[in-house]
Amino acid sequence: MTVENKTIIISGASRGIGRATALLLAGHGANVVVTARNADELTQLEKEATEGHTRGKIVAVSGDVTSESDVATVVRTALDQFKRIDVVINNAGFGIFKNVEDISVSEWDDVMATNVKGTFLLTKAALPTLKAQGSGHIVVVASDVAKRTFAGGSLYTASKYAQEAFMGALRKEVRPFGIKVTGVYSGLVDSHFHNKPGAESSRNWLKNEDMAESMLFIVSRPAHVVIDEFMVHPLEQEY
Repeated sequence: MTVENKTIIISGASRGIGRATALLLAGHGANVVVTARNADELTQLEKEATEGHTRGKIVAVSGDVTSESDVATVVRTALDQFKRIDVVINNAGFGIFKNVEDISVSEWDDVMATNVKGTFLLTKAALPTLKAQGSGHIVVVASDVAKRTFAGGSLYTASKYAQEAFMGALRKEVRPFGIKVTGVYSGLVDSHFHNKPGAESSRNWLKNEDMAESMLFIVSRPAHVVIDEFMVHPLEQEY
């Protein structure tokens, strides 16, 4: 029940949930390979871990999860540095919230590319290693809207339902190889995903650190235990 010396890849790690998770896991002794498009923020994260003398190491690889070559570089870096991959946390994602007739084709493509294609590409790139090892854990940070819909959320919820379907089929494919798949379904989180993190209106929402603690719990279970689904909300959010 530890992440000590585990090699963990986290996408979308330059801020928010991904950043908090990287710092917490490294603090518990994991070696974390982080990726996102913002190279400066990743460098700062790497520096913070080094200066904070975390038990584990954070290695930054800037890139775009919608790029097959960028994703391949992330996986190759993890293997070059640490010789194995234990956990892949698909965290990269964003949302656009508009009525259907107001969504442009480019907006649709951008959200689907990051949220769905990005999850597919990073998972696909890591799978040969996980299968060869006979172990591994794929985590997808979806949303509680993978289970529900709302007006103005057609694009974002469609991307999350797609992640949900992807995980369901993937789970059946990889379980015989000793590979775990976990879907994380969070409610409202006070993060950069929303326009004004730290606002009074979001004071009682989940914090990035709450989600990081959830990730730590999920990926530190014994080898014979898999948490297939993990849903978490702030108490003030109706469920």
